[in-house]
Amino acid sequence: MSKVYVFLADGFEEIEGLTVVDLLRRAGEEVETVSIMGRKQIEGSHKIKVEADALFEKTDFTEGKMLVLPGGMPGTKHLGAYKPLTDMLCDWDARGKQLAAICAAPSVFGDLGILKGKEAVCYPGFEERLTGATIGEGTVAVTDHVITSRGMGTAIDFAAALIARLQDEKKAEEIKTSIIYRQ
Repeated sequence: MSKVYVFLADGFEEIEGLTVVDLLRRAGEEVETVSIMGRKQIEGSHKIKVEADALFEKTDFTEGKMLVLPGGMPGTKHLGAYKPLTDMLCDWDARGKQLAAICAAPSVFGDLGILKGKEAVCYPGFEERLTGATIGEGTVAVTDHVITSRGMGTAIDFAAALIARLQDEKKAEEIKTSIIYRQ
């Protein structure tokens, strides 16, 4: 089974990262959290400590089917400054492989040119960093192989969009129903 990788850095928005992990696992996806900090223990933006499943430098991403960036500060800055990750994002984009980011993290895609010609959304105030994108109006934007979302309040919609992309809309609706989610 191929994996979904969720990247964690100190200062990540806990709800955005962990909601994705939780809901994708409920949908039967194999999800691995990956630290870019050189250690497994990560401290979120609200001082919640989380232990990542793996370290970036010790992970083989060949089984990957989606890369996910949670937002939060300074987590997003760490993700955007970590060259091994940004190089991999550019490679995956060039190959049309699935990429997703929420909150401030779509700015990492924008800075790398991944959003050119695509619709994208982000946390308010980061729109100028979505280089080449058409700024969307909804909670989630899906264009080609790239999915973006606005922030913590849209984390369930974001995770559901990832499930719909990885499996189908029926499974996404099933998971939303199972957690008593009402839009």
